[in-house]
Amino acid sequence: MNENKVLALHMGKAKCAVDLGDGSERGEYVNQDYILHTLGRPHRSISLMYCYYPLDEGWPGRASVVHASPDVSFAWDYPYDDYFTYKGGLNGTTDDEPFTCMRDIRRHGQDVTLTLTIDPHISDEHLIAIAKDLRPFGRMMLRINHECTGDWFSFTKRSTYKEIGDFFCRAHRIIKEYAPNVQTILCTGGVEGGKNVIEMEDCFADAVRCTDMWSIDKYFALHWGWPYDVAERGGNSHGRSNIREIYEYTKKSYNRFSELCGGAKKPMMMSELNADGDVTGPYEQADMVKEFCDILKEENATWFTNFSMYQFRDRGRLGLEIEDPNNPEVGIAQPLLETYKEIIHDDYFKPEMTIGSEVQLPLTLRWGGAEDAEGIAIPLHFDGNPHFCEAVFEDDSNLMMEINGTWFYKSPKAKTIDFMSAFFKKPLTGPCDLTLKIFAPPASGENDISTEDGLYNSYTTIEKLPKIRLRFEPVELAK
Repeated sequence: MNENKVLALHMGKAKCAVDLGDGSERGEYVNQDYILHTLGRPHRSISLMYCYYPLDEGWPGRASVVHASPDVSFAWDYPYDDYFTYKGGLNGTTDDEPFTCMRDIRRHGQDVTLTLTIDPHISDEHLIAIAKDLRPFGRMMLRINHECTGDWFSFTKRSTYKEIGDFFCRAHRIIKEYAPNVQTILCTGGVEGGKNVIEMEDCFADAVRCTDMWSIDKYFALHWGWPYDVAERGGNSHGRSNIREIYEYTKKSYNRFSELCGGAKKPMMMSELNADGDVTGPYEQADMVKEFCDILKEENATWFTNFSMYQFRDRGRLGLEIEDPNNPEVGIAQPLLETYKEIIHDDYFKPEMTIGSEVQLPLTLRWGGAEDAEGIAIPLHFDGNPHFCEAVFEDDSNLMMEINGTWFYKSPKAKTIDFMSAFFKKPLTGPCDLTLKIFAPPASGENDISTEDGLYNSYTTIEKLPKIRLRFEPVELAK
């Protein structure tokens, strides 16, 4: 191997990006180190779900805690939405959630998608404060008042649908003025039935035009009565759909969104995707997710930019793991987890990697985000499957690294990273050449917005390479 050779590297967009929901009304946030080791690669974005109802009694306590009542029989029967509460905003703090989670996500080389249900009656000052909160977090996405054509969230019970659409446009305008690094997502109903109109089109057409991204939520199967009843055949609190029909529904909705914008194209996503194991059981749950992803590949659906798996760990059966009822810090992997790992390690869903010419150290790396980052690639020769493969660092860099298809995180305090787990399930069968890919997301999880392009990029200078230790037999051989 030539440890001194360094090649330029660029990470770009996948044909279809994959995001992951981490925490909601149904589950707790799981740290990114655990998720990375479990799934073997980072996501384009991690989706967080919070609410902002600062004018309500009991705020900022969580609704199910401060408004606990034996009369509640539906997940959204509280005075305001039972998401984690957004601790920022007017007179708030960025030292609490969701910002602690956002920093964890970005340190691990992923962008943030913040879903935020908001009281439409708040003043511009509240929205300005939220925008200022989000300025240091790079190229993040903000999904405002999602599933806005439904009737379950609190914002739909205190405003008309026209007012909700107008609020989205007002929030978008203010966010773009004070935090242009943030992309807004409109999540609305799509084209239903035989008519070529989206649900409540007259109320949300302006929002379709002003938003940066379009989204729908469409579960392949869902038990919406959870956790207050059990889904059984003949019940009325659950449903199941046809995968091909959902794909066609999504495509028709995208086409109509585009028509409303005079033919303009914007990113189209499914911000919540899964099949509920309460309805399908664990095996067909995995089959349905795979079927949808297979269609995306077979159709080469370039109009569809990404989906977000809902979610990593769930108290019900909508997660890659089910939360252990005895200990919320423990997850029980479902068959879906292994199926999902196969999906996200498919080239169609992986970010594009472009290796360039040789470069010299010291070198400043740019981190724009999970779809636009400049790193380095170190060519390594392997005589065969290694017995030891590790990198030893002498600095306090914050790095994301990939070798043999598996990703690793190095925190500023870590000095040695063992890469051997990349070869346990994917051993080398003979001599070969691999590259160690290295990127440098911001160590603090935030960009330095005092710099010229700090809203969009962060920079890290690599002074020297780590020492790579490769051995192809045990330290001592059997006697």
